[in-house]
Amino acid sequence: MIYICLPVHDEASTVGPLMWKLRRTLTDPDFRRDFRIMALDDASTDGTGDVLERYRSALPLTVIRSDERLGYGRAVDRLLRAAAEETPYPKRDAAVVLQADFTDDPSFVVDLIKAIEGGADIVSGVGGLPDEPAPRGLRWARRAAPWVLGRVHRDAPVDDPLCGYRAYRLIVPRKALRDDEPPLCTSREPWAASLELLARLTPHARRVEEVPLATQYRLLARPSRFKAVRALRELLRLRGGSPWATPAEAAEA
Repeated sequence: MIYICLPVHDEASTVGPLMWKLRRTLTDPDFRRDFRIMALDDASTDGTGDVLERYRSALPLTVIRSDERLGYGRAVDRLLRAAAEETPYPKRDAAVVLQADFTDDPSFVVDLIKAIEGGADIVSGVGGLPDEPAPRGLRWARRAAPWVLGRVHRDAPVDDPLCGYRAYRLIVPRKALRDDEPPLCTSREPWAASLELLARLTPHARRVEEVPLATQYRLLARPSRFKAVRALRELLRLRGGSPWATPAEAAEA
């Protein structure tokens, strides 16, 4: 079973088509897999909840609602907790986290899952295919992020520790969450939350891999919400030390 985890805030114009594209990808005869979409409606005010409700009869869809604005990190934490609790086969099943604004191409779920089926426990997307032009502020922040993070970025187990488009074998978050551990990630900003999440889960993974992907900015149906200064400020908070497990620690996980 593949659990597709979608943190959603005010994405009424894209979340429906995105879920339909996910369905087409996951039911393609060349790939067909059992799946469930888990969407967390993070205090949306634009009718996103109504859109999700309409799709419940057409898709294997679980909707989690929060009246309080959680932000990206806490929303992802709730989704992964829900998937890890629901699966009866955590060593086999996987969760894929992607954004609901259509900048993450659903077709890359295939590559992520094939890497999981090949033995990886965490599979992260990394730029390697031609991207569409990104907003200027995002391009500038991308260049600055490695410098802001310093050793944290250099020592990361993947080339792009800020990419949130990832697949996780569900035994990994289940191990990380045992004994009522604190949230997997808490930052409201996607880059910082994705870094926090990777740092929390890497010690419990035997293999971490990455697959090349491209981001599709032309399908963004609204102005970008990315704020470069805010994103970099959150990364600066994570700069101290190095959160990554050593190979010995990972082998013992």
